[in-house]
Amino acid sequence: MNHEFAQTLLAWYDRHHRRLPWRTDPAMHERGHRPDPYRVWLSEIMLQQTTVQAVKPYFESFVQRWPTVNDLAAADEDDVLKAWAGLGYYSRARNLKRCADRVASTFDGRFPETIEVLKQLPGIGDYTAAAVSAIAFGRHCAVVDGNVERVVARLHRIATPLPSAKPAIRRLTLDLTPVERSGDFAQAMMDLGATICSPKRPACTLCPVNTHCLAFGQSDAELYPVKPPKRERPVRRGAAFVAVSGDGAVFLRKRPGKGLLAGMSEVPTTAWNARQDGETGPDAAPFDAPWTPAGTVRHVFTHFELHLVIYRAETGEASGDGWWSTPDEIDGEALPTVMKKAIAAAIGS
Repeated sequence: MNHEFAQTLLAWYDRHHRRLPWRTDPAMHERGHRPDPYRVWLSEIMLQQTTVQAVKPYFESFVQRWPTVNDLAAADEDDVLKAWAGLGYYSRARNLKRCADRVASTFDGRFPETIEVLKQLPGIGDYTAAAVSAIAFGRHCAVVDGNVERVVARLHRIATPLPSAKPAIRRLTLDLTPVERSGDFAQAMMDLGATICSPKRPACTLCPVNTHCLAFGQSDAELYPVKPPKRERPVRRGAAFVAVSGDGAVFLRKRPGKGLLAGMSEVPTTAWNARQDGETGPDAAPFDAPWTPAGTVRHVFTHFELHLVIYRAETGEASGDGWWSTPDEIDGEALPTVMKKAIAAAIGS
């Protein structure tokens, strides 16, 4: 089965692969062109828990501004955070910079080829190491993202719930992966999951490998992979204070270098806590100003939901470390999405 499955899937991929800015066309591989490891690594870091459509403009902006890993290593971290703003999961951006620094200083600007060495780099775990090793260097390894996980779980009707099923899925993926064209095979599996073997209403009749799929044979593909019940996401509360000067500038400050949204820009906020009676009133403001309510913002993080009460004040004075960002400058600030929501709520109120 494995050889026939791989050959059928690769033939489908050659005809129907997604054209993405970080990919090398399969036909180019036949002519000896290998993907750029820097672009493979950059795209894989950006794609973690983020959609392809959201990543495309960020990727294109990054490679235009920093076309090589050495260019990224030479960049200022604040500039990298600003370029990343809005993409979320900001620890990825900080690890991106640290990884570029390490590759430039330790490996002379060349990414290592093996999973074992790649995993020693900041921000690179099992999946990213396998993806870079297989796609950029043609190494034979199992590349398992959420799409591949779903495809393999359905192929074998794996009844073990996630995450317990992950080791078995990895072994089965490696068994399916051919030694030749392992990188193309990994991307073919991703494309199959993204375009046909979707989480809901998969297009099983169009699937090029449906004759190999046990779930297709039983008409129950949507039951796989089996997932544990979702945990209720806890709620945290706080307040954000948007000070606006007469010329429309907004007072910003920099978050601490460690913890959630570390090093990013923000409007002043209270602590975010889980108590219903947390300090969310104007008395909790960081400095005196004519604060008025401007609504509430909700934002979902991975492990909790944040409810921020927004206050606005028109003032030309603010205390504490920070700076005034003008309307022309604010789009270039390293503002996470939750802070953009807070500013929009205040300015639009």
